[in-house]
Amino acid sequence: MGKILVVEDKDSMARMLKETLEIEGHEVILARDGAEGIKQLRDSNADLVLTDLRLPKKDGFKVLEASKEGNPLRPVIVMTAYGSVETAVSAMKLGAYDFILKPIDTDHLCLIIERSMTNRRLLAENLLLKDALSHTMDMPNIIGKSAKMVEVAQNIQKVSQAKTSVLLLGESGTGKELFARAIHDLSPRKNNAFVAINCAAIPRELLESELFGHEKGAFTGAAGRKLGKFELANKGTIFLDEIGEMDITLQSKVLRAIQEGEIDRVGGTHPVRIDVRIIAASNRDLEAKVKEKSFREDLYYRLSVFPLTIPPLRERKEDIAALAEHFLSKFSAEMNVACREISEEAMEILQQYRWKGNVRELENVIERAMILCEGLNIAPEDLRLSPVGSSGGSLDEIAAEGTLEETAKAALRIAESRRIRKALDDTHGNKTKAAGILSVSYKTLLTKIKDYGI
Repeated sequence: MGKILVVEDKDSMARMLKETLEIEGHEVILARDGAEGIKQLRDSNADLVLTDLRLPKKDGFKVLEASKEGNPLRPVIVMTAYGSVETAVSAMKLGAYDFILKPIDTDHLCLIIERSMTNRRLLAENLLLKDALSHTMDMPNIIGKSAKMVEVAQNIQKVSQAKTSVLLLGESGTGKELFARAIHDLSPRKNNAFVAINCAAIPRELLESELFGHEKGAFTGAAGRKLGKFELANKGTIFLDEIGEMDITLQSKVLRAIQEGEIDRVGGTHPVRIDVRIIAASNRDLEAKVKEKSFREDLYYRLSVFPLTIPPLRERKEDIAALAEHFLSKFSAEMNVACREISEEAMEILQQYRWKGNVRELENVIERAMILCEGLNIAPEDLRLSPVGSSGGSLDEIAAEGTLEETAKAALRIAESRRIRKALDDTHGNKTKAAGILSVSYKTLLTKIKDYGI
C-alpha cells in the first residue's frame, strides 16, 4: 500500500475518494486546489497522484508537470468528465499514467492504482538493473579511487579476456562476488551464464550434487536427473565462493573438471564435457591450508594462476565516502524516503570506524540509517555505531594505520570518551556534576555524550 495525494476541489468527491482508498489500505493526503496540490507534492513525498484536471488556482496539468519534475517515476492518474476525454489524452501524452472518467467507478480506480504502483516498482527495478549492468561493464560499480582499488581494477581488465582461472582473496564482506561478476561481464563469455555457489553454505553430502548434478536413482530422493552448477555454467563462468571450506575429496573432482574439462554426475556412468571458466574465492589463507594438508596443493596452483587480493575497507579509507554515498543513492531509490544526505558528523564517524565487516557492513549501516533517519540528513545517532574508542577501543588498535591527523583524531575520541565515562561513573550519571569535573559546559557534555554514543 502507498501514500496517495488526491487533488480534488469538490468536497463530496474528495471525501468519497479518501474513504475508498483508505479502506484499500492507502494513506491519503487531500488537496483542494492545484496550488495546494503542488505544495503537498514537495511536503508529502507521495507515491501516486490522483488529480482532477479542472482545478482552482492551478489546473491539473500544472500538478502533473510538478509531479514529473519532482519524481519522474511517480504515476499520475487524472480524473475527467466525459466531455474532456481529449484533454485527458493530452495529459497522458505529457506523462500521466492513465485517466478515469467521472462519475468514478471505484473498483476500476483501485485496479488502475494497483497496476500503476506495480508498474512504478518495475520501472525502478529496471532502472537500477540497467544502472548496475552499465556500471559493471565499465566497473564504476567497483567503487574506489584508492591506489589499491585502481590496481585491482586494472588487473581485472587484463585478466578478463583470458580463460585463466582467477583466485580472489580477501576478508569477508569485501565484495569478492562483485569482482568475479566484473571479470565475467568484461570477458568474451559475458553473454553466457554466470553461476555462483557458496561452498561453505551447503553440506558436504549435498555439495557434490549441487556442483556436478546427479542421475535418477543416484540416492534416496533422486527422482530425476539434475544438472549441476558446472553444467549450468557451460560456456560461461562458475564462481566457487569460500572454496577453502570444500571437503578435500570434492577438491579432487573440481581439479579434474579444470584439468580434463569434464565432470561426472553423481550416479552417472559417462563423463560430461564442459567448457567453464573458474573463478574461486576464499577469506582463508589457502597456502596455510595446503601446509596443513586440508587443501590440495595441485588444486591451489591450478586456481591461483592469477591471484587477486581485495583490500579490506580499513586499508582504503579514502573510498568510504564514495561508497557511503553510493549506498545512500541506492537505498533512496529503493525505499523512496526523504533522507538524501549524510551529515558531516556522521561521515566523520564512518571515516573513523574500523569496518571489520568491510563493505558489506557499511552497506548494512547505511540501510539501517536510512530507515531510522527522520530528517533530510543522516545524523550520527542514525548510524547506531559506537565512535572509535566508545566501546573500549585501544590506542594500540589504531596507531599503526592512517595519517598522523587521523590517528590524532581517533586517539582524542578514545581519550575523551573514556574520561567522560569515568566522570559519569564517579557522579552516578549526574551530568551537571560531571560537566563541572571535566570543566566543560553542560551543553558541550551533552553534545559529546550524544556524539560518542555513551
